[in-house]
Amino acid sequence: MTHAADRNDAPADRYARGLAALRLVTGTEHPAVLDPIAEIAPDLARLTVEFGYGDVWSRPGLTPKQRQIATIAALAALGNAAPQLRFHIGGALNVGCSRREIVETFLHATVYAGFPAALNALTAARAVFADRPAAPGDDPAAASVPSDGDRHRRGLEALRAVDGPHGVDVVRSLDDIAPDLGRYLVEYVFGDIYARDGLALPLRELASVAMCTALGTAAPQLRVHIRGFLNVGGSREEVVELMTQLAGYAGFPAALNGVAAAREIFAETADAG
Repeated sequence: MTHAADRNDAPADRYARGLAALRLVTGTEHPAVLDPIAEIAPDLARLTVEFGYGDVWSRPGLTPKQRQIATIAALAALGNAAPQLRFHIGGALNVGCSRREIVETFLHATVYAGFPAALNALTAARAVFADRPAAPGDDPAAASVPSDGDRHRRGLEALRAVDGPHGVDVVRSLDDIAPDLGRYLVEYVFGDIYARDGLALPLRELASVAMCTALGTAAPQLRVHIRGFLNVGGSREEVVELMTQLAGYAGFPAALNGVAAAREIFAETADAG
């Protein structure tokens, strides 16, 4: 597959392509988001358009919706870029994400980045939502907690659906040292969060991979969730494209580490096949 970034484009072509993508994210004909940056660092503003949007965002390997869910998940996990998080929450709405999907992404972040990061992200979402009319029927507060009260059974089912036998092995490995943590992993992470219906399972795993990659401190868990993303219908191409996308938001070292983890899982799944 030939991607946009593979072509030997002139700078003007890259800029035009990037500006078109940025317009899609901002929902405006003249995206003014980079104007303040251009006053002091015009080359950074130009590179953001040419590389961030012309080279990367415009690539065909992920849908706009996938790109924006992954981006807000990564920024929420990092917790150090509130203005950019607000910008990309708006961008997520502009490319077709619902408020409910955005809120669910941040509820999902409680698992991988902790409750403070999720609460801060939800505060950012509240600010963005306040300035925009809601689409009919798009209520982020709509109840999506499963009615089945057996959290442990529900969690084990979700765990097996995502991770297969590997996830259950992780839980059992905690029995001799932290059995309650293993139980919480099943009941909260999978029984309470993964079992919610506000975000499709492939998008949940995409968000999980994005957060683990951005954090840069969870290599074993990143490998688990790359495998999980493949298990629930994601493709190798989407994994690699996600890492390319995250180079702009979490940095090239995080993206390179993510590709290294992906290489391991791809080899493992090829051997298993």
